[in-house]
Amino acid sequence: MKTVATKNAPGAIGPYSQAQIVGNMVFTSGQLGLDPATGDFAGADVQAQAKKSLENLKAILEAAGTGMDKVCKTTVFLFDMANFGTVNEIYGTFFKEGAFPARSCVEVAALPKGGLVEIEAIAEL
Repeated sequence: MKTVATKNAPGAIGPYSQAQIVGNMVFTSGQLGLDPATGDFAGADVQAQAKKSLENLKAILEAAGTGMDKVCKTTVFLFDMANFGTVNEIYGTFFKEGAFPARSCVEVAALPKGGLVEIEAIAEL
């Protein structure tokens, strides 16, 4: 097992790593829409947070030696399921049409730091 760490994505806000490589698979921790330079949300709206969350995932996957085209499964955590469609629009721009990863999406009571969306991924190297 190998730990992945990059300054191009926010550092962990708890006792966990950005990602772990096990065999030929990468397992990321959930990513909020935080700016890695400031630790603040990229914006107060779900659009800005979803975009930054996915950009953070991309940076972590690239640090691991893979990319968004190798993602096989994601989990999306939403503070409000009413944002499902909005997040889908942004999410779809990060993956190739016809090759979307498997995905689960769940509404949660709260996210760290008051976030609106958090996304984690599993990818192949």
